[in-house]
Amino acid sequence: MSDHRQSLGKTGEALALKFLKRRGYKILETNYRTRLGEIDIIAKQKKTIVFVEVKTRHTENYGNPKAAVTPQKQRKISMVALTYLKEVQKSDSKARFDVVAISNAGSQPQVELVQNAFELAYP
Repeated sequence: MSDHRQSLGKTGEALALKFLKRRGYKILETNYRTRLGEIDIIAKQKKTIVFVEVKTRHTENYGNPKAAVTPQKQRKISMVALTYLKEVQKSDSKARFDVVAISNAGSQPQVELVQNAFELAYP
């Protein structure tokens, strides 16, 4: 990954963290990694564990950031989420998948939260 893309991603994740905290999310983990993949943010909102994918775009040339959470990416996030729930012994907890889409195309970043962006996508 290029330094520019990595920097854009880190900036987007920091913005997403602030955005989520202001909306009452309690951050549990950031950049949770397993051999299967990574989840950008794991949070709790009320009694629900929320797995958050952050997508940041500098321009709309490659489409809306939400569109980057493809079915393949959803499957990978789902597998990592199941691993996390098993690891913390919360397999029976209520959980959902959110996407924070950030567009830096204008003068101010536009942040959009998509709650329940997708269902558990496990083969």
